[in-house]
Amino acid sequence: MLMLILSVLGMTSLYLAGQDRPGIAAMREETVAEQLADSATDLIMTWFHDSSTTPAALREVLIRRQGDPMTGPSFFDAALHSQFAGTADHPDVLLDAGNAGDNNILNGPPSGFVGALRDIGRLTRFKLYGPLRPGLLATMEVTASTIGGRPLARTVQVQLGALSIPPIRSAIQVSGGLGTAQADGESPVRVHWGDQRIAGSLVVKRMEDVAMKTSDAPVTEQPYDSLKQAIDRWTEYWIGGDLTVMLPPPGQSVHPVPSQNVHLQQSPSPGVRLDHWDYEAMKKTALRHGVYYRLDRQGLLHHQDASEGEQGFSPSDLLTSQTVGNHRGLVFVDTMDGEPPRDANMGTLVLDSEYLESVLIVQGHVVLKPQGGGRSFPVLSPGQNGTRVLGTRIPVNLSGIHFRGLLWVGGTVTVEQPTKLFGAVKAGGTVMSVNRGATLEIWYDADLAQGLFRGVPVVYKAPGTWRVL
Repeated sequence: MLMLILSVLGMTSLYLAGQDRPGIAAMREETVAEQLADSATDLIMTWFHDSSTTPAALREVLIRRQGDPMTGPSFFDAALHSQFAGTADHPDVLLDAGNAGDNNILNGPPSGFVGALRDIGRLTRFKLYGPLRPGLLATMEVTASTIGGRPLARTVQVQLGALSIPPIRSAIQVSGGLGTAQADGESPVRVHWGDQRIAGSLVVKRMEDVAMKTSDAPVTEQPYDSLKQAIDRWTEYWIGGDLTVMLPPPGQSVHPVPSQNVHLQQSPSPGVRLDHWDYEAMKKTALRHGVYYRLDRQGLLHHQDASEGEQGFSPSDLLTSQTVGNHRGLVFVDTMDGEPPRDANMGTLVLDSEYLESVLIVQGHVVLKPQGGGRSFPVLSPGQNGTRVLGTRIPVNLSGIHFRGLLWVGGTVTVEQPTKLFGAVKAGGTVMSVNRGATLEIWYDADLAQGLFRGVPVVYKAPGTWRVL
């Protein structure tokens, strides 16, 4: 974003500098001030999307504060009223650079103008208050000033909207069971930092494969296979049926008494809570704010406007991230006929790229067979005791990660090669392995529980609302 801002500002300055008539210098300052203010709106919107840039003083204000335990946090109440209800005179948020603390937020790292932008201008004021149109999230006013002998300030106002994307509150959610009581049929899923929600039953090979919950567990990238006993600080198991251990401890049943973080027989009451994303709603969201593909019987992808009989694209051509940060955004892969998913119209998508960053919704089945060693990058653990305070989140460098984001699958996920994922997985069927040692190891991204989806504009500028005050 920084390079784009500087490029636009540079081109504007070059154009105006070439004009030789009175008032050009003033026009240049005015244009630069206006573009700075507009660019600042983009910068401030990242506070809604990236918890590492959100000012500590505003985290509890900007997170979703409405909703209920069933649907999760939301920006809106049941009557679709925004949580932001202030006015221009009495805003929900007011930052003024005349205050030293506010100035640090507006013009210091990591939340404000930094680097080359600070050589061009500075943010002087920011307001956030209730929307001027029903159904929108908020009104944002940003004032920026140029730097120079005759600094000039401009204020930009824009309305913000919010996508209706429910949060994902568990590391793995399956509508069936995990594992079967057959040779090498145990669950291939390993979870760190989050819950397992299994509508059916869970089958593991050893009791030690069920992670014990303890505050003493190390917070690292270390996989469970290297430990005698899986342990974690956050993992809870919510299982609709039974827990079966294929190789139980001597003298114990295949249905042993589990530790306190394992909750069995949750179905039919109280039930296993699974997050729900509506097919039509997410399809419309992707068509407007993301990317849409249709899957064919050969596992190839077709664009929305592709003609009948047109050759499709392999998933590796379209669903690959070359580098960390090369996010593919919200991607919706539809059924073969573009109708709501059922057994007859769900194809199979093979993900074989080395690395992918995406919120990937597949209305079909998925095969995981990544080729290569993945990527490494720093992340933050969940907060201690469920808190959202950034200072309680532990920095960890994960390596060998093949997928970063959310993998939402309408059918079954089949693991053919060992796969590491940072984020979460939701499967309408189950997750199964067809090769010994082919596991799916997940480190949960706690930001998903707050509806923060990396690479997806959950909060956006409402079209037609931008104006200079």
